[in-house]
Order: sequence, then structure tokens, then C-alpha cells
Amino acid sequence: MRKCFFSIITYLRVMDTFKEVSGAYQGVSDLLSKHKVLSSKYCLNSGTSMPILGFGTYQIRSHQIYETLDTALGCGYTNIDTAAVYYNEEAIGQALKDLLPKYGLQREDIFITTKLSPRDVGKSRVNDAVKRALQNLNTDYIDLFLIHWPGAQGIGTTDSQNPRLRMETWLELIDLHNKGNGVLRAIGVSNFMTHHLEQIITLTGVPPAVNQIEFHPYYLHPKELYEVCAKHNILLQAYSSLGGTGNPTLIQNATIEECAKKHCVSPAQVLLRWALQAGYAIIPKSITPDKIRMNAKLDFELTNEEMNLIFTLNKKFNEKFAWDPVNVM
Repeated sequence: MRKCFFSIITYLRVMDTFKEVSGAYQGVSDLLSKHKVLSSKYCLNSGTSMPILGFGTYQIRSHQIYETLDTALGCGYTNIDTAAVYYNEEAIGQALKDLLPKYGLQREDIFITTKLSPRDVGKSRVNDAVKRALQNLNTDYIDLFLIHWPGAQGIGTTDSQNPRLRMETWLELIDLHNKGNGVLRAIGVSNFMTHHLEQIITLTGVPPAVNQIEFHPYYLHPKELYEVCAKHNILLQAYSSLGGTGNPTLIQNATIEECAKKHCVSPAQVLLRWALQAGYAIIPKSITPDKIRMNAKLDFELTNEEMNLIFTLNKKFNEKFAWDPVNVM
């Protein structure tokens, strides 16, 4: 195995490195040498500071939320990620109301992200959707509100209504963000490709603060996406960093396992640290207490050779686990 490990490193000398692909994009990577991951915050282009490590709640059912958030808050997580289509906003709001006093925390100590359902895009629906999110989460403001998907529910990916509805939605969020009541502290997008970002930025002049998107060694992004994010100071936030549900191949990859052994950490920790060093904020999810704790222990460092070796896994596997927005008009 070790012979194979170093033969691939030698091969890297004639291949693109991740840095060559990502170009000027830095993201959260500069923070890692100065602060511990749990205490690191990134200043978004809106001026809002966001913890670079978040706790994801996708597919965590409402009856599991209290116990799971209890563990997460106890480990030091202060960034909670949810969405309308996760159907757990209300449970999160109630759990935070009950749990924050236990840990001596106030609402302002917690960063909450939620996302607009694709069924609620368009000028006439956004305001009501934001009000529902505020009510469900039992809060007066949302730290980061994302458009969950570049297309609208109920129409095809190539439907010409998608660009119009996307633009209407972004304009409504800009208006809500600019209002003095601070209901939306920062606004952003999720699953947006380069052409989606360029459309809303070109027509409004307002870039998203965050683009939350699938990212792991089997699924990388084109250079153009990094270029537009670097140009407009858009933070990339990774989901599915460990691979998809029912697809354990990434965790079991021999290269990842060898890096984990070298650093005396788990394969999951290697994948999460790799994403951080690539400049991405992360939102790992688990309902298992030990995994929640381990996912927060990321203060080791991968070497440049290890970073680039893991980067090359995409050349061989090239596998996407979640929905693909590339063809959304």
C-alpha cells in the first residue's frame, strides 16, 4: 500500500493540484493556522461572521432533534443548518429554546441557517416563506437564508421560467436583507452553478454571501466556479463531505484510510479536514454522539502532498451523490 501511496504522489508532479484548479479562491483556509476549527469564524461579504464548522440536520427527524442538538451544543457547535424541506425547523426552534440556557448561551451566540423550498420561489411566495421559517425556528431573525435550489418545483430543469423565478426570488431576499429590521442577516444560495451565480450577480449587482454545494474528493467543481466565488468573495460551504447516504465507498477508500492512520484520526475527520483546507466551510451531520464529537475534532493538518493525493481521487471515481443542478436553466 505504501509503495502505491508514494507512486501516486510522484504522479502528482505532472498533474493539476487543487490549488491550480481553485486559483485565487481562499475561503476559510487562511483561518486554520490562526484558530481552532470550533472557534473559527469567517466574515461573509455581508459583514456577518459565520462559524466555519456547522452542524447539519438533513434527514434528522423531529423526534431526534433535541437529543442530537444537546450533544452538538455540548461539543461546542454553534452553527446549525436546516431547511424548509427538512421538516425539522420547528423541532430545532423548540430544542434551542430549551437547550440554550443549559449551556449558558443566548440566541446571538447561535448561527442559524435555513433554506427556501423550491416550491416557494417567486416574488409572491418568498415573504410568507420567510415568516414561516421565523415562526418555526422561534426566532426574530435568521443568520443566513439560502435559496435551496436554482430551479422551481413543478417545472422542468430546462423551463424558461427558472431564470425569471430565480431572479424574482433573489430580488425579494435582497429587499428583506436590506430592511433595517435585520430579519435576514445574510442571504445566499445552495446548489448554484457558475451560470446561476453570474445571472443573479450581473442583473442585481449583489452577490450571495454563501453558496452551499456538494463537495468531496469524488465530486469537484470547475475552475470557473472558484473564479466567480473568489471575485465576489462568496464563501463555498460543503455538504455531503463524507459521501451520500448508503454510499460508504468514500469513507472506505484506501487513500483516505491511510491518511487517517497516519494522523490517528477517522476517515471522516480526514475528509472534513480536507474540505476545510480546500477553503470550504462544512456542515457534517450525524445522530451518533461519538461521531458528532469526532467531527468537531479537526485541529490536525494534512500535508500538501496528502491534499493533492486526495484531490486526484476524482480522476478515478468522479461520483456525485446528491441532486445535480448543472442542467437547470
